[in-house]
Formats: sequence, C-alpha cells, structure tokens
Amino acid sequence: MKLEGYAIILGDNIDTDTIIPARYLHRSDPEWLAQHVFEDAPEIREKILKSPKPIAVIVGKGFGYGSSREHAVIALKAAKISFIIAKSFHRIFYRNAINNGLAVVEANIEKYVKEGDLVKIDLIEGKIVLPRIGETIRFKPLPKKLLEILRIGGIKEFLRRIASEEQ
Repeated sequence: MKLEGYAIILGDNIDTDTIIPARYLHRSDPEWLAQHVFEDAPEIREKILKSPKPIAVIVGKGFGYGSSREHAVIALKAAKISFIIAKSFHRIFYRNAINNGLAVVEANIEKYVKEGDLVKIDLIEGKIVLPRIGETIRFKPLPKKLLEILRIGGIKEFLRRIASEEQ
C-alpha cells in the first residue's frame, strides 16, 4: 500500500482539541468537520488550506493526545490528510486513525523534510521515500491485519466483510 503527500510540518504534543475543537463534536459529518479542523490554531489551519493535496503531516512526539474522540481523525482525513508521520502518537489516536482508514507511521523524519516536500510511504515494505534529498528511511511495517483495515478504509468495512464471509 503506497501513499504520498506534500509535507506540512507541525510541532510536538498536538492534542485532539487542537485538531477539532470540542464545540464541533455535536456532528460527525466528515466534510463539515474538515471545515473546522485546526480552527483554534490558525497557523496550522493556514498551512493545511494552502498546501497542495494530498497532505503528509509530519510531526514530533505526542500527536493526538487528549480525548479519545474519533472526530479528530475523521476531520483530518476529510481535510485531505493522506497520512501522518510522528515520532510518537497517543495510543488511542493511533488506533482511531487505523480504525477510520487514516495511515499513521511512527518515525523520526523531521530533520530530513522541508515544508512542501513530496513524501512517499510504502506501508507494506516499511519505507519512507524523500525524493528531494534522495533518501529512504525504514520503519517497522504495520501488521497485516492493520494494513488490511487501512486498505479497506476502516474497521467497519473490515468487519462487514468478515461477517459476509461467515454467512
């Protein structure tokens, strides 16, 4: 499974309230949530609005801490975020991302990437390719079941297919 996106670089410790403010949690429509992604962080919101699509979010440590809401992942995915590479993720966010079909990779690549760089990932091979500098960075590939969940688009569709196979 290969993905690519244009890098926007964020910092450390970005919580789910920063991604999607709590006042927007009364709805779960992806397109509506995407309109409010990073609304209280205008410098990040501006990067997302101006970036070519799809977007590769490159962050430091502690991405997605805070509440366990799925809204944050839904909003990011609808805002044309192709994948997120972070030094570390909050575990609940990480699992919500996989369950909702948003690829997440733990790797430390901030020092190799500039804003706007094309970043390519191969989730099966465990490779991050940075064409601007001609570098390939390895990461531990995701387990096969998680790759299948991502490929299908999320856990709901994955479970639907399992249920239909059992009938």
